[in-house]
Amino acid sequence: MAKKKGLSIADIYDAESSESTEFRRILHNLGKSTRGGQKQAVLITSATLSEGKSLIASFLAMTSAMHRYNKTLLIDFDLRRPTLHKLFDVKRQQGLAEIILDGLAPRNAVKATSVDKLDILTAGKFVVNPSDLLKSAEVHRITEEMKFYYDLILIDSAPLIPVMDSLILAEEFDAVLLVVKAGVTQRSVVARARELLNPQNGKIVGVVMNNMKKTLPYYYNYSYYGYHYKPNDK
Repeated sequence: MAKKKGLSIADIYDAESSESTEFRRILHNLGKSTRGGQKQAVLITSATLSEGKSLIASFLAMTSAMHRYNKTLLIDFDLRRPTLHKLFDVKRQQGLAEIILDGLAPRNAVKATSVDKLDILTAGKFVVNPSDLLKSAEVHRITEEMKFYYDLILIDSAPLIPVMDSLILAEEFDAVLLVVKAGVTQRSVVARARELLNPQNGKIVGVVMNNMKKTLPYYYNYSYYGYHYKPNDK
């Protein structure tokens, strides 16, 4: 019996919604940002866990493909807790880890989605030390090769404060978008994330405010920040 296809995030994307309009505005503003040259590969991260970076990256990618007709690639560089394969209902395996560790050709790892002009590169198999993989010269090679095939590359990366992964990756990409969960992420935490990204290098091109409809103060202890951001194999 064939496996029943699950629900993909593309199935709930409403091109006429107010949220879709906001994502179009983000892409428009990103295109207007000329400091440092063309922003073809954009890393999307957050200060801590559960701020919605993967959802933001996914909706931006769909908006890019559907409304701007860009050939768009969405890459899951959050090798510790990858999410994009679940959101788009594709297999996690045969992704970044296999490219870096096993020599899989990047073009052979790209997976099509149900959205025209949108492809995805998943995290691949479980790895014990993701930071070591991200330091590989293969990361640069993958990025440069994919720039040849795609108009826009969006990278979903691990949160900044728990681990070093996004700081390692930031040097490889043209720009960084920081996702902040309104009413949840404390100002001092956002300031620390911005400090880590070193705004002087010109990589930060904007902040995306998520959860604007729920902005009541919310206080929590350091366990929420995700200092125990351990990999999983699911």
